[in-house]
Amino acid sequence: MRYIDFVDLSYKPAETDLICTFYVEPDGISFKEAAGGVAAESSIGTWTELTTAEPYVKWLAARVFSIEGSVAKIAYPVELFERGNMANIMSSIAGNVFGLKALKNLRLLDVEFPAELAKSFHGPQFGIHGIRKLLKVPERPLVGTIIKPKLGLKTGDHARVAYEAWAGGCDIVKDDENLSSQQFNPFEDRVIKTLESRDKAEAETGERKVYMVNITAETKEMLRRAEFVLAHGGEYVMVDVLTCGFSALQTLRNQNFKLVLHAHRAGHAAFTKNPKHGIAMRVLAKTLRVIGVDQLHVGTVVGKMSETLAEVADNIAALKTDMQGLKPVMPVASGGLHPRLVPALMEIFGKDVVIQAGGGIHGHTAGTRAGATAMRQAVDAAMQGARLEEYAKAHKELNAALELWKD
Repeated sequence: MRYIDFVDLSYKPAETDLICTFYVEPDGISFKEAAGGVAAESSIGTWTELTTAEPYVKWLAARVFSIEGSVAKIAYPVELFERGNMANIMSSIAGNVFGLKALKNLRLLDVEFPAELAKSFHGPQFGIHGIRKLLKVPERPLVGTIIKPKLGLKTGDHARVAYEAWAGGCDIVKDDENLSSQQFNPFEDRVIKTLESRDKAEAETGERKVYMVNITAETKEMLRRAEFVLAHGGEYVMVDVLTCGFSALQTLRNQNFKLVLHAHRAGHAAFTKNPKHGIAMRVLAKTLRVIGVDQLHVGTVVGKMSETLAEVADNIAALKTDMQGLKPVMPVASGGLHPRLVPALMEIFGKDVVIQAGGGIHGHTAGTRAGATAMRQAVDAAMQGARLEEYAKAHKELNAALELWKD
């Protein structure tokens, strides 16, 4: 079959088809042939006619069924994919096609998983409702922080900073993406001492507190670390989901540990940032939801990250809208955030969000505890519909934060 034979604009996708939406820029060939090339090379075709293609194989061909401008939609028969194997699925729809010489640019904009595939994975164990139930916070945004500096603090100092954040009003404290088990802060010691700080903060505040320890490692070691967290009373773990890989993440999720899975997307911009080439973050959000994470970073619009309002809205929708019965995933806003940005964040995200600030808490002039209090005060003000400047008149921590971060 030629590339053009994979284009059938009269085809009506079956409910069992996996649907991909691609932005396509040809290089030296027609758009139809380029789109057909994507369908061919990601299913049963190749660059030349074959003598080995038995007649029954053609029923597995992916089909370009829609072309609008530079965007093509492709339907893949579900039989092309192994159930419960995300590495197989992504190697097919987001694999060699990105390197085709006949394409100047190619971007996977969206993916729709049929029920048969989606339900072959575990999906989120907790999701938004389960997280709120665990933390006993039924409505407001969750307030979190990342220990800063992200690397370098010794174990005792790390645990102390975590305590100050929890005592000041944070619900969540987490490791940053590159803190693992370095000599200055070994994993086991950090878990034990930081969870002791959590218990102390809970006893003093009467609120539930959680620690997201980064367990990212080689797969067997990651499982061992998850079990260590469980054995010491932890309820959350964090994973760098892209650098550890879909398969390692699946292995972790498939254990059904009673642990909330927080997904850090370290490395995503290497292939999500270029608007003409790569993979959209929305695709990753859906893929990770199918595998079974409970929380995921999705951008901020405000703050230091580059994503637009439209992109972040797409990412949020990928986590929250109905998707083959999967539980909705909690979006996480993180990157250059501080109390002044809370009202804007809540306009973008609503109440179901983790507002996670590192420098915006630890950079407070009065220290970590005051920074956490200021962030919590900003959330309280927004929940009450009060202007931050007005609310800050009776809340010195917030007032200091607004003086420090003026935009």
